[in-house]
Amino acid sequence: MNIVIIQYNAGNIQSVLYALERLGETATVTDNVEAIRAADKVIFPGVGEASTAMAYLQERGLDKVIKDLKQPVLGICLGMQLMCAYSEENDTTCLGIFEEQVKLFKPNEATIKVPQIGWNTITQLKTDLFKGVAENRFTYFVHGYYAALGAHTIATTNYIQDYSSALHRDNFYGVQFHPEKSAKVGEQIIQNFINL
Repeated sequence: MNIVIIQYNAGNIQSVLYALERLGETATVTDNVEAIRAADKVIFPGVGEASTAMAYLQERGLDKVIKDLKQPVLGICLGMQLMCAYSEENDTTCLGIFEEQVKLFKPNEATIKVPQIGWNTITQLKTDLFKGVAENRFTYFVHGYYAALGAHTIATTNYIQDYSSALHRDNFYGVQFHPEKSAKVGEQIIQNFINL
């Protein structure tokens, strides 16, 4: 299995590599266009800020490469947000793979903190990405922006309001949570992605 993790200036790559190792898989970390195109599976991770990350992708032509991929692609956290149409974070036009918009959480009471950091449940699970994963299982989140609910939503989480904790369109999948930090549930989701 040839798994590639896209290298760009938004890191959580090491924890993704460790998660794959625990499943007996290795991956290549690269921004090489040919290597990305030749992969069986592509993981598009990310922790960071949307406009800087998009600028980096555009400078290297990776924005066009990602949109043209035909194999299964998994965006994680910022990676998923960059696959959406637009992000309010520094008024950023994103890849437009998913039609959903990324918005800033607006706290509705003093007790709710932004960003959301910690464990929360995922519900209304759809597609084989969640095969063998029960409703209301906990996964690990760190984010101040969220993807709105829409036509591509395949998992929902509530924090301040309901939002998309996973998206799917054609060969593209995205998760807002960090499967690589989500214990057994996260491992199952990564294994499901490998099995797609």
